[in-house]
Amino acid sequence: MNRPAILKNKVFLYLTEFFSGMSVMAVELGASRLLAPYFSSSQIVWTIIIGTIMIAMALGNIYGGKSADKNPDPDKLYGRILFAAVWIAAIPVLGKYIILGISAVVIFTVSTNFLIWAAFAACMIVFVFPLFLLGTVTPSLAKYTVDSLDDSGRTVGTLGAFNTIGSIIGTFVPTFVSIPAVGTAVTFLIFAGILLALGLIYFISKKAGPVKCAVSAVLFLVCCVLGSSGSFAFWEKELAYEGESVYNYLQVREDEKRVILSTNVLFGVQSVLVKDMGLTGMYYDYAMAAPLMTGKENPGECDMLILGMGTGTYATQCGRYFGEMNIEGVEIDDKITHLARTYFELPQEVPVTTYDGRAFLNVIDKKYDVIMVDAYQDITIPFQMSSVEFFRLVKEHLNPGGVMVVNMNMRGGSEGNINQYLSDTISQVFGQVYTVDVSGTTNRELFASDSERMLDNLAAGAQKLENPDLAALMEGVSQSLAPYQPGDRVMTDDKAPVELLGMRVIDEIIKDEVTYYKEIYEQGGVNALLESF
Repeated sequence: MNRPAILKNKVFLYLTEFFSGMSVMAVELGASRLLAPYFSSSQIVWTIIIGTIMIAMALGNIYGGKSADKNPDPDKLYGRILFAAVWIAAIPVLGKYIILGISAVVIFTVSTNFLIWAAFAACMIVFVFPLFLLGTVTPSLAKYTVDSLDDSGRTVGTLGAFNTIGSIIGTFVPTFVSIPAVGTAVTFLIFAGILLALGLIYFISKKAGPVKCAVSAVLFLVCCVLGSSGSFAFWEKELAYEGESVYNYLQVREDEKRVILSTNVLFGVQSVLVKDMGLTGMYYDYAMAAPLMTGKENPGECDMLILGMGTGTYATQCGRYFGEMNIEGVEIDDKITHLARTYFELPQEVPVTTYDGRAFLNVIDKKYDVIMVDAYQDITIPFQMSSVEFFRLVKEHLNPGGVMVVNMNMRGGSEGNINQYLSDTISQVFGQVYTVDVSGTTNRELFASDSERMLDNLAAGAQKLENPDLAALMEGVSQSLAPYQPGDRVMTDDKAPVELLGMRVIDEIIKDEVTYYKEIYEQGGVNALLESF
């Protein structure tokens, strides 16, 4: 094989392996961030991403090896790298539209496992082909670098080492550097640019492929212009804030009445600030029954811990209606805490620890009158905060007569749903467990304590409230609370299938929401459907 001059000392080949391995991992992590605002960042979505990417890489390995044996021309490899670079650069421009288009099709054609099918289809269409092309790199480079059987093992081992080192860097840089600093879109463009540079350097050194190089460079520049400032929620025109953290996509919307935080563009509201100091109309209002259940003469004297502080809606509401309570929060995402101080009027004197909720309980000895568990977000339910071991830990940090309130944000109706599992698990720990559905939402609030007087305390406390709106709501909550009849669906640290259980509830919610539009579509077709919006 007549090897081009740039490849004769093998350094450029090793660099190609290094940067291709780096780019594969960067794209994989970017894929999780691109999908998360629409499908969540659960283990299910990660499994789909990893599985589809491994399929792409395996097929690329097979094709690359056969292609290199049949026609060992490096031009073809570096041409594929240029193509992959342009495709990856186009993901920030087109990816969100493709994902929403796929979701719209799947939601009207699939009756179960919507999340799995939509996420799988999105991964196959958006990510498989460029990673298939990058999968051809290793077998092709092995063909070009191995000179004889005497050094084949060492050469292939060196290629593998460069690929692995690149993959390691490609894992850490997006997560801890580029995505938090410049966002997912620019991260895709950065690594696409690296691949583009590899291809351009190769062809320019050969003084070959001018058209191919020019077209690739122009398309890349177009993608940089169109994709570098794109919004995940592109239909939202007046967002107060949109950004990303290590953990979340973050979106703040503000109008004359409310400020709203969303971490997922398809699954609703995570936090809200009501500007006129009224009730939110959400689960935060129902959860204010917990301080009354403790039986304290003045609920404002309660010591409260909120696991999953968010932007502090629950803390703010309790402070407004019960006075300046002693409230602490734990929030794993420090950017959300920053947004809480900036947009949601969370006072500086309310301490918020940036930590995992369970890990926080493991390292403190303090006890509280109320512990709010608000760490469940759409399908993303941390298993370590849903097990019997976790709820035992919560109970250990409650004062006598203390109350735990849990926001179960997806109210399932089928037998064996996620809320039944959570309630059964909690019932293994607490003697008194009551639930109430939050009107007009998919939320269900659970109150747990070992105090048999928790309901009597709530009824008595509701009568003493000076605010008529809150008093009426608390009276309604008191009358609506139902004692939970426990079963044997207990989740443990060893076995807590929260992702699959949550996915089933999402399927139910989607079915209910879509049934109306399906009927319109079946009766009047696409035109009738469009007119209904």
